[in-house]
Parts: sequence; structure tokens; C-alpha cells
Amino acid sequence: MKISPDCIVCLFQQALRTSKLATEDEGLQRKILTRVANEIAQLEEETIPIEVAGRIQELVGELTGVTDPYQDAKRRYNDLALKLYPRLKELLEGAEDPLLTAIRLAIAGNIIDFGLGSEFDLEQVIQESLTREFSIFDYEFFLEKLAAAESLLYIGDNTGEIVFDKLLIEELLRRGKQVTYVVRGGSAINDATLEDARYVGMEKIVRVITTGTAIPGTILKDASSDFVTHFQTADLIIAKGQGNFEGLDDEPGPITFLLKAKCTLIANELGVEPGAMVLYLKPGIKESGFIDNNN
Repeated sequence: MKISPDCIVCLFQQALRTSKLATEDEGLQRKILTRVANEIAQLEEETIPIEVAGRIQELVGELTGVTDPYQDAKRRYNDLALKLYPRLKELLEGAEDPLLTAIRLAIAGNIIDFGLGSEFDLEQVIQESLTREFSIFDYEFFLEKLAAAESLLYIGDNTGEIVFDKLLIEELLRRGKQVTYVVRGGSAINDATLEDARYVGMEKIVRVITTGTAIPGTILKDASSDFVTHFQTADLIIAKGQGNFEGLDDEPGPITFLLKAKCTLIANELGVEPGAMVLYLKPGIKESGFIDNNN
């Protein structure tokens, strides 16, 4: 997904929030914003927004020495999600369709996104996600592809959300699937890293790898060779959140996108209203009767 003028406004807001977390020095904050403006002025038309978002945090680190301004917030939301985990696990055990309920919860966790700077009540979001209708609901297609798949690549998104991903992954493991979980290769806003995967116990249940890049999304051409190999050989890929959609929507592969359309541009791209819940299989995957990484 290419960058648009609306993306630039959002990126400036992110730069301001991140700089304020890193330093109280307004002169330094202005310097960061000036550097960001210079970078944006030189962007190519093909630039993907998450590339710029990664560069913003890199600039903040260079100018302030603070490489992870969201560290405290990330730990706070991991702790909140872990506190909810036992209750959500009980909810799944009593669900009529545990897999669909786990998908709903995983999408509920996707609301935890400091990059958008919005406030939210996580418990309220969970309740809404359990009953809200999907705007794109490719569940039957997903079940078909899941039945034929042995290996799954699950590309995560945010901290806190990673605990909700764990619930879905445990359901996939219960169905005999081999799952590899993916986190970012370094600090990128509030996205999950290896440290977060260890903290919430993800490494105890599945293999965890990184994209190899410190950006809030996944861009295949910049990713590590290890990630690319997993991406190209997985029978089925689950990609969480808007950042992964931005980077992977144009890539071939058996991808299922799970997300909440928090951004108007993403919503427009998908043909849904902002705030919509989305379980979306790429058209080429739905139309084929088999798993094919070349679709």
C-alpha cells in the first residue's frame, strides 16, 4: 500500500508522540520533527507508510538516545492482557466454536495500537468483538485452507495483542497444526519483539522468529532470509493488523488478514467502514481449491 497525503499527517502525529515520550526538551522535539519533514519531502511514490514509521523511531533514537520510548507502555499492556488470559481461556473452553471465538479475541487485541494515538477500553472492545458482525468474513474459506494446511506462519503485531494471539495459536495447535510465530526484529512503536514473546510465554509453545526489521509491519524485500524462507514455504499465513496488511497485501502467498480497520485509508482499501472487523483471504487464495504459494 503506497503512502498518501493522509498518511503523512498521521506520521507527523506519530513523530510528535514518540518524541514527547523520548524527551521533554521542546527544542529537541522540534529538531526531530524537522528531520522527519526532510525525510518525508524526499519520499518516493512507491514508499510504504510503515517504512517511514520505522525511520521515525530510528531518528528519535539517534537524536535522544532513547531507542524504545514505548517500553513502559508495552510492558503495561502485556501485563493487562496476561491478567485477562485465564478468563479468556475459560471463555474459549465453553465456546460453541472455539476457533471462531479465538479469532474474534485475536482481532479484539488488535485495537492495542499506540501508533494511532487513540484511547480504548480493552474490556469493552473484547465484549464488542465477541458479538459484532464482520464486515469481511471469509471464515468458510479459511476453514478449507486450514484443513489442508500443516504448517502455519503467524505474523504478529502489537504487544498486549500477542497474548490474544497466543489464545488463537493454542487453538491451532490443538488442531494439530505446526505454527511459527513472527515478531519484529527490533523496537517499532508498540509492536511485539522477541523480548515480549518471551515475557508472555509464546516461546514455550511455538517457535518464534523475527522479520529481521524494526518497522511496524512486514516488507518482504527488506526481511531476513530466515523469515522469507518461512513465508515462501508455509502452507498458510495469518497476518495480524494494519501494518502487516500495508506491507503484504500486494505479495503473493496464502495470506489471511485478521485486523480491525482503524485507519480510514485501510478501511477504504478494504471497502469497509472504519472500525470494521476483518477476516480476509486474498481473492486468489479463495478461488483456488488448494494451497499454492504462487497465487
